[in-house]
Amino acid sequence: MRVIFFLSLFLALTAGCSEAPHEESVLRQDYASLENLARGTEVRWHMWGGSAQINQWVDTYVAGEMKRLHDINVVRVPMDAPVFVNKLLTEKAASKNTGTMDLLWINGENFKNSMQAGVLFGPFTDRLPNFTAWYDPQKSAHDFGFPVNGFEAPYGQAQFVFEYDTQRTPVPPATLAELADWIRANPGRFTYPQPPDFTGSAFLRQIFYATTGGHEQYMVGFNPDLYAKNAPLTFAWLGELKPYLWQEGRTYPKNAAALDTLFARGEIDMAMSYHPAHAQMKILEKTYPDTAKTFVLAEGAIFNTHFTAIPFNAPNKAGAMVLANFLMSPEAQLSKFKPENWGDLPALEIGKLDEAQRQAFEAVDLGAATLGADALSAAAVPEIASEYLELLERDWDTIILGH
Repeated sequence: MRVIFFLSLFLALTAGCSEAPHEESVLRQDYASLENLARGTEVRWHMWGGSAQINQWVDTYVAGEMKRLHDINVVRVPMDAPVFVNKLLTEKAASKNTGTMDLLWINGENFKNSMQAGVLFGPFTDRLPNFTAWYDPQKSAHDFGFPVNGFEAPYGQAQFVFEYDTQRTPVPPATLAELADWIRANPGRFTYPQPPDFTGSAFLRQIFYATTGGHEQYMVGFNPDLYAKNAPLTFAWLGELKPYLWQEGRTYPKNAAALDTLFARGEIDMAMSYHPAHAQMKILEKTYPDTAKTFVLAEGAIFNTHFTAIPFNAPNKAGAMVLANFLMSPEAQLSKFKPENWGDLPALEIGKLDEAQRQAFEAVDLGAATLGADALSAAAVPEIASEYLELLERDWDTIILGH
């Protein structure tokens, strides 16, 4: 029912609202004026709330620095992206021109659907001095193959990794075939979060690439015939292994946090994350054993950029722009990069920094559990177009879960 409701709203909105608003007064002001306008205000940042570490980083470092530098109160509002996108679509349909959300953590199909429905504000990134100073516009020009056009501000990068405990699994699988053999040889010791959970969906895309001949064929836009031809290979792989999964595949962890808990308790022997330093972060918080490590498969490890965006009806657009600008600063990027804070990969161009700043990034200890930059770079493969993602999640629900 939720899907039908979403599609109905989406079609209604796209029929009459394909253009996002461009003539907002804040877009005509220089950044100093925006800072003055935002001073003393509150910014409500709607974002995924499934990580205690990320939440803490936002509630302490980000909130503290925004208060100190700009006298802005940052309020983190945990909410999954599909939920706030549906909220925006509803508000647009009801002509609610002043909403309650100022900044969004968003990417992928949620960004594409929001752009096509005209519920985002912008383009605004060219108004932000940290974007123009430290970022390569070409590297953040697309989100899951969809053009950004200045409606999203990059603030982090992620790459998919598997996690294991060397005490329990001395040598992890090196290829997808070896992973399948390991799952069969260790029944009940492997599972993955249930898509559309972000990490579970990323695992599904990893398997899609690896079972269908690699990512290159999908880099020229969505091809429904190609999907129809290749997707059965992916679901055959997943279906064949389902009886060997945790709980014999009758149920799946609801999200990445639930998977982390299973791994930490020793109920399963492998976990996964879209953050390469996630295992090290869990070691530092004493959740994972010191012997935890990460690995990637020879078929590649998907990476992407995550962004912030501003709703069309954000009540504090100036404040949202100041927060988006702060998140892109070298100081915030460095803080976020440290595993004890988050371990999120920087989105800025390290080569544009001065020598002292570069050394600060190079001095960050990612820990023994984290793969080196060379290994991650060699395995990196780009994200797929969001149309593929939506079909994979839909068909996983039907074929694997049986809904």
